[in-house]
Amino acid sequence: MKKELKSLEEIRIYSDPYRIQIMNEFQKFGRPATVKEIADSLGEVPAKVHYHVKKLESIGLVSIVDTKLVNGITAKYYAPFKGQIAIKKSEFDETVQQVFQSETQKLLFNLFEESKKRFLRANQGPSPEGTLMTHDVFLTKEEAAELTALITEFCEKHQNNDPSASREYYEVFFTLARNQGPEPSGDK
Repeated sequence: MKKELKSLEEIRIYSDPYRIQIMNEFQKFGRPATVKEIADSLGEVPAKVHYHVKKLESIGLVSIVDTKLVNGITAKYYAPFKGQIAIKKSEFDETVQQVFQSETQKLLFNLFEESKKRFLRANQGPSPEGTLMTHDVFLTKEEAAELTALITEFCEKHQNNDPSASREYYEVFFTLARNQGPEPSGDK
């Protein structure tokens, strides 16, 4: 499944580092969770998390999937969007294009920074738990789309935690970008 962020407002909502952290926390739970559960996990007050969850809900990145009556209070269980999140550039004038580009850069910076922090934490102990790879590959547009589809399909297949299996939580951060600079010499 693919969610396209098409407006500046949607990109601004998603690019907030705290909201990215909340989305990651929902993913870690591996099941629908309440705002209180997420807040407790983050060491935050529920009101602050609730505000940001409502923003994420407004653009379809979290949704209520269940409600339960607990001690007379209705507990809302949210699930994060599972799938690929893409940025779709619409027809904007030049000024809006510049703001759009700036917001996109902010989003990418925040995603890279959060991923970098988790990678470094995973590799602090005596036995490293993270893998970092970089490769130069030559692909057709169709092959690039096929690679993205393979990784997306694999990740979607493993997004839900099966408590009966001895699986651990991993983060996959994948980028595939066509290099528009000079071709690498191949002398690596």
